[in-house]
Amino acid sequence: METADIVVVTLAAVLVVALGWFFFGPRRARTARIEDGVQRVEVTVRGGYSPDVIRVRQGVPVEIVFDRQETGECTNRVVFPDLRVSAGLPAHQRTTVRLRPERAGSYGFACGMNMIHGTLVVDPGEDSEDGPGGERPAVVDQGEGRGVRDGHASAADAEAAEVAERRAEITDLGHRVALGAVLTLPVLFVVMAHELFGADWVPGWTLNHWLQLALITPVMFYTGWPIHRIGWLTLRHRGADMNSLITLGTSAAYGYSLLVTLAPSLLPEDVREVYFEAVGVILTLILLGRLLEARAKAGTGEAIRALLGLQARTARVVRAGTETEVPVDEVVVGDEIVIRPGEKIPVDAEVLSGASAVDESMVTGEPMPATKRAGDTVIGATVNTTGSLRVRAAKVGADTMLAQIIRLVQQAQASKAPIQRLADAISGYFVPVVITVAIATFALWYTVGPSPALTLALVSAVAVLIIACPCALGLATPLSVMVGTGKGAQAGVLIRSAEALETAHKLDTVVLDKTGTVTEGRPVLTDIRPADGFTEHELLRLVAAAEADSEHPLAGAINEGARARGLAVPSASAFDSVTGKGVQATVDGRAVLVGTARLLADVGTDTSGQTEEAAEFSAQGRTPILAAVDGRPAGVLAVADTVKDDSAQAIAALHHLGIETVILTGDNARTAAAIAGQVGVRRVLAEVLPEHKADEIRRLQGEGRTVGMVGDGINDAPALAQADVGLAIGTGTDVAIEASDITLISGSRTGVVTAIRLSRATMRNIKQNLFFALVYNAVGIPVAAGALYPLWGLRLSPIIAAAAMALSSLSVVTNASRLRRWHPAPLPEAEVGVVRPTVEFAADRTAHEGTVTDPVCGMRIDRASAPEHRDTPDGTLHFCSARCAAAYDADPASYGAAPAGHGGRDDRRSQGG
Repeated sequence: METADIVVVTLAAVLVVALGWFFFGPRRARTARIEDGVQRVEVTVRGGYSPDVIRVRQGVPVEIVFDRQETGECTNRVVFPDLRVSAGLPAHQRTTVRLRPERAGSYGFACGMNMIHGTLVVDPGEDSEDGPGGERPAVVDQGEGRGVRDGHASAADAEAAEVAERRAEITDLGHRVALGAVLTLPVLFVVMAHELFGADWVPGWTLNHWLQLALITPVMFYTGWPIHRIGWLTLRHRGADMNSLITLGTSAAYGYSLLVTLAPSLLPEDVREVYFEAVGVILTLILLGRLLEARAKAGTGEAIRALLGLQARTARVVRAGTETEVPVDEVVVGDEIVIRPGEKIPVDAEVLSGASAVDESMVTGEPMPATKRAGDTVIGATVNTTGSLRVRAAKVGADTMLAQIIRLVQQAQASKAPIQRLADAISGYFVPVVITVAIATFALWYTVGPSPALTLALVSAVAVLIIACPCALGLATPLSVMVGTGKGAQAGVLIRSAEALETAHKLDTVVLDKTGTVTEGRPVLTDIRPADGFTEHELLRLVAAAEADSEHPLAGAINEGARARGLAVPSASAFDSVTGKGVQATVDGRAVLVGTARLLADVGTDTSGQTEEAAEFSAQGRTPILAAVDGRPAGVLAVADTVKDDSAQAIAALHHLGIETVILTGDNARTAAAIAGQVGVRRVLAEVLPEHKADEIRRLQGEGRTVGMVGDGINDAPALAQADVGLAIGTGTDVAIEASDITLISGSRTGVVTAIRLSRATMRNIKQNLFFALVYNAVGIPVAAGALYPLWGLRLSPIIAAAAMALSSLSVVTNASRLRRWHPAPLPEAEVGVVRPTVEFAADRTAHEGTVTDPVCGMRIDRASAPEHRDTPDGTLHFCSARCAAAYDADPASYGAAPAGHGGRDDRRSQGG
C-alpha cells in the first residue's frame, strides 16, 4: 500500500471516530430558571434547537419559549409526541408552549417533519417518589401550549399562519427551481452531448470550465440556499438531516470542481474533471422534489382546516329585546340567539322554541338531518336547514364541541404511534451511518479502485451522500397519522391518539354494552295485538288513557307510542294502581284494566287467549302487558328496550372484518340473549355487575384477544379504560368519553366499523411508506457505494442518485396523501334470524358469592340482607323490596322459580337492566 493510501485510510478512521463523538457524545443541557413558581427556558429555532437538551423539575409548570428565526416548512411546528403536545411555530415569532411534567423521565421533541430533534429531561422532584415509569400522567396541564402565540392566538390563527408560510415557501421554491433549471440545462446538455456523441458535436468553448462555473455558481448559492443554510446549521447543532447530506455532497463536488478550475496544476492531468453539471442538476432536482412534496403535503392537513372553517363568524343575539348581529367570539353563555333557515348554528346551545331539521354531518358524520325541537341540544357549526330556531347558548369558545374536536385531533396528530419508534430508532443513527459509509466508500475507491482513483472515489462518496433519504423515513408515519386522524374526525370518529389508531387495526374482539349502546336504553312500545272487537288504535287509546297518571317507565312508553301515532288520549277517572299487578281506571265510561294476567284473573277475566301471545313476547325479551275492557279481554301490548337501527348492520360489518362480537350486560340472561339474537351477536356475558365489567374485559384479554370495548355510561368507564381500545358513544356521559381512546361523535355504532376500517387503511399506508423508505435506502446506498461495480462494472451517477432521492420523499408524501381519498364503505346486510347466542355469566364467581338476582326487577342483591325471601321447589328466591315480593306472590307463574343467581323474567312493572 502506498503512502497516500495509508494517509487516506488513517484520515478516514480518524474522521469516523470524530463523527461518533460529534453526533453521540455528551451534550450540555440548559436548566430552566424558576420565576414566580414557573420554570422558563428559551429555545432558538434556526436549523435546529438551541439548546437541544432542556432540564426541568418534575411537578413544576414549564414555559418553553420557541424563538423561530427562519422560514420553511421543516421547523414550522414542534411536537412532543410522548406528551401529546403540538404547537405551530410561525416564522420569526416567539411561541410559548406550557407544560406541567408530572412524571420524571426523558421526553423527545421534534420538528413537524421529524428531522430535527431535542430532549426534555424531567428530573424527579424533591417530594416525589415517582421515577421514570411512574403511574402518574406525564402531562396534566397543557394550558394553552398547543401553538398559542404569547398565550392569545387561536387554533385558526395558527393554522392560517402555517398555510400562509407554506404558500410562501411554495412560491419561493418555484422561483429557485426555475432559475436552477434555466442555468443548469445548458451545462447538462453540453456535457451529455459530449459524452454521448463526442467532441465533434460540441463547440469547444461550451465546455470551458469558467463558463460552467459562471452558470452553476448562482445555482449553488441561490437555488441551493435553503438546503445549505439548514444543512450547515443542523451540523452546527451536532445533528444532521437530509439537507446536511446534500450539502456535504454538493459542497464536495463544487469545491473539487472549483479547485480544478482555479488551480488545475495542483492536480494530476487525469483527474481534472469538473462536476458543475452534477451540482446544478442535484440541487435543482432536490428543490423540484421538495416543491412537489410541499404541494402534495399541503393537502394532508385539510381535515383540520375544514373543521376550522366550519365555525360561524357571527351570531344574531337577542339582548334587551333587540336582535343584534355580533361576532361569534362575543357570544356568552345564556345569550338567546335567533337562527334562521340556512344559517350556521354559532355555538352549542339548547333549543328554546321552534322546530327544524339540522344538518349535523359536518361534525358527526351522519348524513341525515336531525329534527330539533324545544328542549333539544344543537351543536355549533351545524346548519339549520328548514325552520327558525331560538336557542340559548350553553357552551361557547373553547368549550364547544367543535373546539374540543379540533383540540383532540391536534393532540392525536401530535402523538406517536408505536410503529414510529422503529423509524425513530433507525433515523437516530441513519445520517451518521450514511456519512461513515461515504467516508469508507471514498477510502475504498481511492485505495483499490481503478484509475482515476481520486475522481471515482469522490463521485462514489458524493452519490452515497446524495441518494440517502432520511426524510422519507421520518415522514413515513406522521403524515399518515395526520391524514388518518383527520379523516376520522370528518367521519364522526374522534381518535384521541396515534397509539389508539394503530391498536385498532389489531382488534379481534369487540365487546358492546347492551343498554344505550346496542339498544336505545329506554322502553318503547313495540307491539299491539288487539282481541276480537277492538282495533289497534282503539286498544292503545284506552290503555294510554288508563296509564296516563302512572309514573312507571312502561306507562310512559305506552303514552309516547300513542302520541307518536297521533292519537287523542281521553281523560281517565277512578285511577288506581294495584301494586305489582298494574292499573285500573274508567275511560269514556268503560272499566279498563292494564297489567299482568293475575290482575285480569282477579276480576274474573278469561286470559287463556292472551297467554300464548304473552309467552311469545316474553321469549323475545319483551314485556307483555295485558288489557281488559268491561270485563272481557281487549288485547296484549309489548314494551321493550328496542335495538338501535344500525346495530345489526354494524355487527354484521364487524363479522365481515373477522372480528368476534360480545354483548356485556348486567341484565338477566333471557333478555340479553333475545337482544343478541336480534342483532347477530353470538356470545353474551350476562348479569355482570358494573364494577366487574373491567374484570370481564381482562378475562377476554387473558384468552389472548385484543379487545375493543364500546360503551356509553359511567359504569362503562373502567371497562373502556381496561380494553386495548375503548370506544365511547359520543352521546353518552363525559366520564365514559374521557376514559375512551376513540369517541364516536354521532353515537352511531357504524362508527366502530369506520374506526377499525380507517385504522387498517392507515396502518397499510404506514407500512407501505416504511417499505418505500427502508427498501429504497437499503438498495440505493450500496449501489451508490459501488456494490455492483465488481460484478458488472456499474456505478451510480450523482445525478441519478439525486433524482432517486427526490422521488423517494415524493413517493412517501404522495402515498400518504392517498388516504385523503378514503371514505367509509357501505355496511353489509344484517344477519337476521341466524344466530343462537351462547350465554355466559360473570367469570368472577367470588364476586357473586352471596349475591343473587331479584327475579322480578333483575337487580343484584345480597342474599343475606335481602328484605324478602320466598321458598320454591327450585330453591329460595330473594327480593330487593316488599313490592317485588308482592308482585311475585300475585303471579308466580309469570316469573318462574329460576335458580338463585340466574335471574328470572322481567316484571311488567320493572325496568330492564
